Amino acid sequence: MARQANTSLVAGLSAAILAAFGLPLVLGGQWTGIFTSTACFAMAAMGAGFMYSRLGMVSLAQVALMGVGGWVTLRLNHAFSLPFETNLILAAVVTSVLGMLLAIPALRMRGLYLALVTLMVAGGLEVVFTAYQFPNGGAGFWGVGTSFAAEMRRPVLAQSDGAYLTYTLLVAMLGLLLIMAHRQTAPGRAWALIRRSEAAAIASGTNVTFYKTWAFGLSGLLAGLGGGLLAGSLGLLDASSFRASESILLFALVIVGGARFWLGAVIAAVLYRVAPGLLNNWGVDADLALIFFGAALLHAVTTAPDGIAGQITGLFRRREAKA
Repeated sequence: MARQANTSLVAGLSAAILAAFGLPLVLGGQWTGIFTSTACFAMAAMGAGFMYSRLGMVSLAQVALMGVGGWVTLRLNHAFSLPFETNLILAAVVTSVLGMLLAIPALRMRGLYLALVTLMVAGGLEVVFTAYQFPNGGAGFWGVGTSFAAEMRRPVLAQSDGAYLTYTLLVAMLGLLLIMAHRQTAPGRAWALIRRSEAAAIASGTNVTFYKTWAFGLSGLLAGLGGGLLAGSLGLLDASSFRASESILLFALVIVGGARFWLGAVIAAVLYRVAPGLLNNWGVDADLALIFFGAALLHAVTTAPDGIAGQITGLFRRREAKA
């Protein structure tokens, strides 16, 4: 099993490197932006997927945390003119702390009740985003103006849209490596034991509070990175992109993609961003994608609990066994 996981990881990293340096060469302007946002949402999907697969916990605030990461990145950019990397790291730290705060109810709740709590947090952040909007260079703490938008700085080595896509994919790859490192070390073993039985984890000396908080912090960190990178890509964010319903949709697509697999997060993000873009190009209402997503979720829940990624992995394993 470990050998298969390592092989899958190597294949995934190889594909990510090829995509990072190959996609900017073949994509047009519109699709460069779509694939950049796909990589951003993939990081949020990674966080939701590992939380569910390793701890059995449903977090419905990932997209909202992306909004926080984007807000902090824009505010630091316009208010203090800090380098992009500094803004991004500070935004990730803020969302990681918010993620840890979400772990407080997780110490007492699981399942539906925890999902509802995180959904209410996402709803509260949606209200804040709608009421105060995102900073665009305006004066005051909120930094919202009505007649102008200050320039959003990008990394020195990623000024063009193509270079920024490469930059975003490489950061997403580092996020994947961070998760894999956790899964194969002490935190991963502790999370697996907690999911199996919290009582057994406590009896074995595992600090359940610490490891749950760690998991929520890591998930928030990934969401913050995704939101900060999205802010750098678009230069100006809109509250409608971070509704609570978007967090529900992203989590549903993580289930469709396969929460247990790194490929599942990629599939979830592709469905979330690329599928609507294709429908728009074909002259079809992008909202129709929700019908297909609903059917895919029903299929995953009833017949394919490991999602599309699990089916693909199973197919390759059967072919290897025959060979």
